[in-house]
Amino acid sequence: MTEKVVIIGGGAAGPKTAAKLRREQPDVQIDLYTQENIISYSACGLPYFIENLIQSPETLIIRTPEDFKKQNIDIHLYQKCVKVNPDEQTVLIQDLTNNNIYEVPYTILVIATGAIPVIPKIDGINLKNIFTLRTIDDGIKIKQKMYESKKAVLLGGGYISIEVMEALVNNGLNVTLIERNQQILKMFDKDLADRVTDYIIGRNPGQVNILTGEEVIAFKGNENNEVAEVITASGKRIETDFVVLGTGVRPNTDFLEGSGIKLGIKNSVKVDTTMKTSNHNIYAAGDCTDNYNLVTNKHTWVPLGSTANKEGRCAAINIAGGNCLFEGILNSTITKYFEYTISIIGISYKEAVELGFQPEYAIVTKRDKAGYMPDSEAMTLKMIVDKNTHTILGLQGIGEGDVNQRINTVLPAILSKTKLESFMNLDLPYSPPYSPAIDPVLNAAQIIYQKLNG
Repeated sequence: MTEKVVIIGGGAAGPKTAAKLRREQPDVQIDLYTQENIISYSACGLPYFIENLIQSPETLIIRTPEDFKKQNIDIHLYQKCVKVNPDEQTVLIQDLTNNNIYEVPYTILVIATGAIPVIPKIDGINLKNIFTLRTIDDGIKIKQKMYESKKAVLLGGGYISIEVMEALVNNGLNVTLIERNQQILKMFDKDLADRVTDYIIGRNPGQVNILTGEEVIAFKGNENNEVAEVITASGKRIETDFVVLGTGVRPNTDFLEGSGIKLGIKNSVKVDTTMKTSNHNIYAAGDCTDNYNLVTNKHTWVPLGSTANKEGRCAAINIAGGNCLFEGILNSTITKYFEYTISIIGISYKEAVELGFQPEYAIVTKRDKAGYMPDSEAMTLKMIVDKNTHTILGLQGIGEGDVNQRINTVLPAILSKTKLESFMNLDLPYSPPYSPAIDPVLNAAQIIYQKLNG
């Protein structure tokens, strides 16, 4: 029987670990420490709260400290872990209400501290109304500022920026997105990313501007020390009422310095398939940990709420003496811009080349249902296959059609390394309200097969 489990972090993985462990071991002592004022909430829902699709931030809270107390789990708010001492089996906790530091012993420790925003070193970065979006408090501040604003600038061209752009555009703001790379959505191939750019600009002409290959070098403020202008390296000066930074996140692991716990990519915590770290009685889960990519067979770091929940569950089972293996990820991600879905699984063509694969690809644009169905919509799929093994390496999907269904169809084929020849003859269910007679993913596979066979 485990005597005392201490969990550090209150986002997704930490509370999931606590709840599952309580079900597995009703009598074990569980204490969870978080530096925030709330726990167990969906950060992924924040853009939709800003948009006002979700009116109350409380809707995003999954469990409260009181809910956990009913399960005999003690939640400690405003408590920040500043150091881990594996030899003594203690952690140092700073009480953020008075800055006092105290020691907490553990039998088992779970590190679930998530990720924190990357703040770029730009002149004027500390001006007022320059926001990040990671917590509910962040979402509340952005939403309040949005209601009193006419224009905004987003830095970074990833999913968060696209989701926030939808929220702001839907509330009548003029929005400029600035991305220093030559394309938004760097995980996609440029040909598909450019189509997404065209759609976003074309849907709201004059209201949205996307600048790629541009780097912000300064923010200029007004007499109230509020950001009023964004200056780029090419000399553009963009007026704004506020800025949202979507410049990425990094693992929240600075407090592990000197602990001896092994770190991996971007200083994420290295874990094995049981979620155990290099220390025998310390586990880690969520956005602070590294991942194993089942396509590339290499370690990576992809922070996702879905992964965090699965890892937290797995850690709890193993702490309780069970047997759960989290073997890796397929880099499955999805988002939307109004009616337009944007999704990827596996790796892109450019990444396949960089990793030494011999890839072939096909791009198919087709309707998601029989063309004569009144609600059919177009979508574009790009499938990547390895020439040597004939296995599928990845699929990118964009469009107003049912992209998600196609991503989910390909997922098990990638995981099981199904040969292209078998995949393209899958007996997928057909009916005009659901798909064309030959599904678009099968069309893509057939085209690649033809290419591979001359």
